[in-house]
Amino acid sequence: MKQLIPIFVLAVILSACARLDDNLYDPDSNISEYQLDEYTGEISVHLDSSYDISADRIHQFTVTSDDNGDKATIHAVYIGDVSAIATGRVILYCHGNRDHMDYFWPRAKLLAHVGGKYGVGVLLFDYRGYGLSSGKPSESGLYADTRAVLSWLEEQGLSDERLIMYGFSMGTAPATELTAHPGALKPSKLILEAPFASAEVMLQDSTKLALPGSYLLNLKIDNAQEIKRVQQPFLWMHGREDDFLSIKTHGEVVYKNYRGEYRQAERIDGAGHSDIPMVMGFDRYLQTLNEFITTH
Repeated sequence: MKQLIPIFVLAVILSACARLDDNLYDPDSNISEYQLDEYTGEISVHLDSSYDISADRIHQFTVTSDDNGDKATIHAVYIGDVSAIATGRVILYCHGNRDHMDYFWPRAKLLAHVGGKYGVGVLLFDYRGYGLSSGKPSESGLYADTRAVLSWLEEQGLSDERLIMYGFSMGTAPATELTAHPGALKPSKLILEAPFASAEVMLQDSTKLALPGSYLLNLKIDNAQEIKRVQQPFLWMHGREDDFLSIKTHGEVVYKNYRGEYRQAERIDGAGHSDIPMVMGFDRYLQTLNEFITTH
């Protein structure tokens, strides 16, 4: 006879999993200003002074994001010469699910050294509910907020062929979505670091239950399906020791499903979920990105 899960056990599981939608987001909004280099909390990457960014290359600004009538003020920072956006390459960095821009600031500084110091412009922003950005995080909000900063880049003169979309962890969702379904700008290249296959795979990995994700989630995020629509050159990086988003059940699935013109895989031995630049070494990391951006 088929063994059934006791009703009270299933009820507990469902109660816990019903909060998984919100658990995707781990924002810190208890700040009054962005401190960037002066931030004393935990940060994503430790850099020496050679990666410092001069004050005249740091531009903080806000945009309004409209998610079907739910408006939010989105805070962002651009590294580079704003007047050069009309002629140079720009990386739009969609950060992961925790904290706020101060935590990810060193990663943006590192990216500003692709192709040499200030070799590319870099735009970092906080989704709604993160840092000083108003509103509450949501899946549709991720996409709306990313569209809002893309519109700002377009207003500054950025064109499709000079836009590179970069998503890390949770940020791979808006990066993939807006490369597959572009709006104001159509990215010329897509870089995904430690992507997840879908919200459903995340659920099944965490609960070990073979239940449809729709039973427990409202999230529709599905990078593994959306990547099939991406035709632009695609660089995928994933740590072989990633114990948060398994390279086997997440990253490899996304990579395999890509059907576009060029794909490149960087499977990093010894790297976990958040330490790929460190394990690769900054020189190799930057060289890999630069060669992908300039060659393909």
